[in-house]
Amino acid sequence: MDFSRDESLYNSLLLSLYIITPLTLLPLQFLSAPYGKHSRPGWGPTIPAPLAWFLMESPTLWLTSLLFPLGRFRAHPLSLFAFSLFLLHYTHRTIIYPLRLFLSSKSKPTSPVPVLIAAFAFAFNLLNGYVQARSLSHYASYSTTWPWPGYVWARIVIGTLIFLWGMKINISSDRVLLRLKEEAKGGYKVPRGGWFELVSCPNYMGEMAEWLGWTVLTWSPAALGFFLYTFANLGPRARAHRRWYREKFGDEYPASRKAIVPFVY
Repeated sequence: MDFSRDESLYNSLLLSLYIITPLTLLPLQFLSAPYGKHSRPGWGPTIPAPLAWFLMESPTLWLTSLLFPLGRFRAHPLSLFAFSLFLLHYTHRTIIYPLRLFLSSKSKPTSPVPVLIAAFAFAFNLLNGYVQARSLSHYASYSTTWPWPGYVWARIVIGTLIFLWGMKINISSDRVLLRLKEEAKGGYKVPRGGWFELVSCPNYMGEMAEWLGWTVLTWSPAALGFFLYTFANLGPRARAHRRWYREKFGDEYPASRKAIVPFVY
């Protein structure tokens, strides 16, 4: 395929990203994806969670790395910088996080993931990986003047700071949850401290902040679509987590904690 002439495919898949966002949000208001805390039978064969995370997130590394060099802006500094942040997040999510999950599962087995759920996630990452890589390296708009205008630098600085802040919260919160699983020895404990005092899922809050920052940085329809989908996917799941904690721990779980956005949602 000539990737210099894939505009029709790119536009179709970008539109698909926006279409599947409400189609994901609506059913998740009533049904929680059956993995992790919400694992339940009846969803077919399963695979170990560390392997599932590695496989379903992998297109964000190998597909984007194949496509990015084919774009006309592959050498543009801002394109390269934004792509490096994308790879930074997904190197952690695809390799480091599954490895930590595997090591923690030695003390407490992690609930397996249905193959069907992993397949859906793999398909989404194929779609999104293609859209984000082609947007960054080929279809995005970049300033051709130097020095760049002040508003471009403002977007770079603000977007990068939000992204890094979100990634720090995302990783540190995941680390807390994995440690609690090891300490609980087969059960669960109420997470406490830091952002856990304000929201049930600071790991999800951090990931949303990452892609909000990335949207500010790249200023592209593709990045905005990804951010909106992230909220559509993680927002309802965070609310389901909060409900699960309240049902399991009752009054021991602070009622003031929101699901994913402090004081709001």
